[in-house]
Amino acid sequence: MDEALWGTCEESLGLAGMSLLVLWIFLPGFLVNTFAMMWGKWLPKTGYGPWPIDGGRTAWDGNRLLGDGKTWNGLVGGSLTSGLLMVLMASTVSAGEACGIFVDPLLDHDMSISRGLWAFIVGSLLGFFSLLGDMTGSFFKRRRGLKREGDVSSKAPLLDTLPFAMMVFVLGWLLLPGLHGEADLLVPMLVLLVATPVLHRSFNMLGYAIGWKDVPY
Repeated sequence: MDEALWGTCEESLGLAGMSLLVLWIFLPGFLVNTFAMMWGKWLPKTGYGPWPIDGGRTAWDGNRLLGDGKTWNGLVGGSLTSGLLMVLMASTVSAGEACGIFVDPLLDHDMSISRGLWAFIVGSLLGFFSLLGDMTGSFFKRRRGLKREGDVSSKAPLLDTLPFAMMVFVLGWLLLPGLHGEADLLVPMLVLLVATPVLHRSFNMLGYAIGWKDVPY
């Protein structure tokens, strides 16, 4: 990356613009819960699943490990759909675009393989990281006695939002090359982390309004 160009672009965007840039390049991780819910809700209608990740098993406290809301069809389908979203994102911007909010989400990534395949891999990983954080939140919700059975979901705003955002940011920043691992993105990530509960609730309310979710949270 041209550090001088990146520095100029970063300064012109300011903190608010950089926070939106972070949301853009990590978008597959922020939307994956909606994708997972779609796979978890629609695939069983075809006669396949649902397949709970915990297999119905309980922990030492007598509560489910994760609950009915975390399924293999949601985890796999959601992650792969996030990969397709990143392919779409990468195709809508010019390769190497380094200025503005809608930068190339694969900027400075290893392009030794085809751009489309790498976009799919990066998007799928971001989706998986996010769902891993979401499952972590569900695990702690079950330990607090907040149960989810069937279509009834327990409501815990912070555990529903912060674990997935923290996981996608931390693992994305540590493990993915290029723009996702830029040190300059750490402060905007923190800003976005604070805003995540509001963003997550907004996305869920939209999903509830159009019939994709059973509850608006």
